[in-house]
Formats: sequence, C-alpha cells, structure tokens
Amino acid sequence: MTALAPKIGRFTYGDYRRWPEDERWELIDGEAYDMCPAPVRAHQQMVVELTRQVGNFLVDKPCELYSAPFDVRLPQGDEADDDVDDVVQPDIAVICDRAKLDDAGCRGAPDWVIEVLSKRTAVKDQTLKRDLYERHGVREYWLVHPTDRVLTIYRLLDGAYGKPDVQGLTGATPVGVLDGLDIQWGEEPDADGTAAEG
Repeated sequence: MTALAPKIGRFTYGDYRRWPEDERWELIDGEAYDMCPAPVRAHQQMVVELTRQVGNFLVDKPCELYSAPFDVRLPQGDEADDDVDDVVQPDIAVICDRAKLDDAGCRGAPDWVIEVLSKRTAVKDQTLKRDLYERHGVREYWLVHPTDRVLTIYRLLDGAYGKPDVQGLTGATPVGVLDGLDIQWGEEPDADGTAAEG
C-alpha cells in the first residue's frame, strides 16, 4: 500500500473510527499520521523476535503483550473515547493494568512501549511519540534501531524521562518494568538474514 492522502485538520478517535478499515493512522494531538507503506523486512523481523521473547516471558503472568496494529488511546482525562485526540499503534505494548484493556484496544498508558525505528517513522518516534509517552506516563520506552543496532531506553522518574540509556544491540538488556526479563540480542544478521560468524 502506498502512502495515504493527507488528512488536514484536527481529528479525534470519533473521526478515526469512521475511516476505512484498510487504512492505518495514528493521531498525535489531533494531527493524523499515516502508517503506510508497511515496514521493511528487518523491522518486522525485529518486532517478531521481541514479541516472541516478551510473550514467552509473560506466560502465566498478569501483564499482557500486544503488537501493531493495536490501538492505544491516550485520553487527557475522563473525556469520552470519541473526544480522545491521541491514538497510537506502538510496535509492541505491554499493559499490566487489565482495567485499561477493552475490545477496542487499550485506554491509558501501557507500562512498556517498544518502537522499532524505520526510515519513514524514526523522527516521529524519537520526538513526537517520545513526548507523548512521557506526558501520558509510559513507564519505559524503548527505541530499537535494527539497522544501526542501537537501543535507546527512556525510563519515567518523577513524571519525566531522564537522560536516555543508549547501548548497542549486544548481549542482554534487562527490562526495568518486568523484573526477571532480559532481552537477548543474539548475532547481527548478514545481508541474507543469517547470523554472522564470529
């Protein structure tokens, strides 16, 4: 699917729900951002691997894992869903408060969000969405760059993200909000997708 025609103006979740189901959008402060075209293979490989590791860890635990497309509504207060103007589709979201989950997705901040960066969305993920997640209280926000093999971690402290923790995708990285989970990064793949020899 090619990029969608721009939507100009301020929109809410009420507008969003009336748009065609085969279109993917996010709303940040009421502005619409299209999610097309689909990400490249390296992006999807990273999402699948992270989903596998996190999902395996969460078996028989209270937190739940969701991957895009999955709507996360971030209300300013107690406004009706149709008035919410922040709706995002994180690559991966972990929600530990099941009261936030309903048939439409999640209403309220996930505990942990992972965005796997792609050329088309990297600026939005590192600026607009970082500020959005901080404002709404996402406790831990990971930005994974699959090509450069760099991880940036933001952790919420006293309502704000402190200095980011930036590291390479090597060895293992502990997850602050899920005690006992270490993400294993494995070998860097070659161009053909196989692991490089040592």
